[in-house]
Amino acid sequence: MAISGAVVASCSSGSPNASKPPHHHSSDTMVTAAPTTTTTAPAPTCPLTGTPAAGGAIPQRPALAVKVDNYPTARPQAGLTKADIVFEEPVEGGITRYVAVFQCHSAPLVGPVRSARNIDIGILGEFGHPLLAHVGGITPVIDNIDNSPLLNDDLGAHASIDQHPAGRVAPFDTYASTTAMWSVFPTATTPPAPVFTYSATTPTGPGVSPVASVAIPFSSNSNVVWRYSPTAHAFLRFYGSTPDTLSTGAQNVAANVVVQFVHLTYGPWAENEEGGLEVQANLATDASGSALVFRSGVEISGTWSRSTLAQATQFTSSSGQPIALQPGATWVELVPTTVNVTGTPPSAGTTP
Repeated sequence: MAISGAVVASCSSGSPNASKPPHHHSSDTMVTAAPTTTTTAPAPTCPLTGTPAAGGAIPQRPALAVKVDNYPTARPQAGLTKADIVFEEPVEGGITRYVAVFQCHSAPLVGPVRSARNIDIGILGEFGHPLLAHVGGITPVIDNIDNSPLLNDDLGAHASIDQHPAGRVAPFDTYASTTAMWSVFPTATTPPAPVFTYSATTPTGPGVSPVASVAIPFSSNSNVVWRYSPTAHAFLRFYGSTPDTLSTGAQNVAANVVVQFVHLTYGPWAENEEGGLEVQANLATDASGSALVFRSGVEISGTWSRSTLAQATQFTSSSGQPIALQPGATWVELVPTTVNVTGTPPSAGTTP
């Protein structure tokens, strides 16, 4: 605080017989300026994680969604730990595929990148005009993407940005850096609006219970288990009891695991030569369902809802309040309503 003062001195002058104005007295008067206040603007936070933006600035670029394969032969993948949000979607044959969304962070290598699905439009509409990076897709799906708010970032049409790591074979050998994928649309510079709310405070109350792990048995190929680590303050990803690790050896981890139960339908298009039908789900048009949110070592039961493609999905607790996530990366598990998800509480005598 800066304080300034002026001292004004009134002194008599001349001879002792000099006349003075009546009732005049010498005095010292201190005049103090009003205190100044300094306000510090809050640090910018990444729109899709709620964490402080590196360097104090949000990158001026859109969300980049990359379709990453999760067939057992495609593992281990690359780049997922740099994503702000990862959606796991069911596709034909009981397998799953990832939609890894990047904005605040970049990754030198992401993949293997595979084809688009119609359900990607419903997933990604809430991000405004995101880039969808993929390698091809069936004609009706590509037509629908081209007629949606998504920007079609087909690596099959931009082979110069592709990377093919040693030891990988087709169709699991197409990778790219996030920088290269963003470069396909150089004039797209608008960051997405937040799609979640965040709070560092662990929720309490009705519908909230401690949890040590959550099992999501998509199929025998994708028997997903998330285990809460009190040390990491996050959930670690496993297949059964085997850590789900990337090509770097890093294990997939999430501050939040959101289970969004969805009703699936199939067709009308075949996705492969074996006749596997396109998996469809209404995620955006007056859509709703049950939800479970796992964060900070607790499970929160609730519902999800969304009215339009451009609206962010709303997650609401059983008490009717919006569910706030822990700042950090989030995995959204789009789980068929036919799959039984099980949360396991901590052992007696332990706390999450």
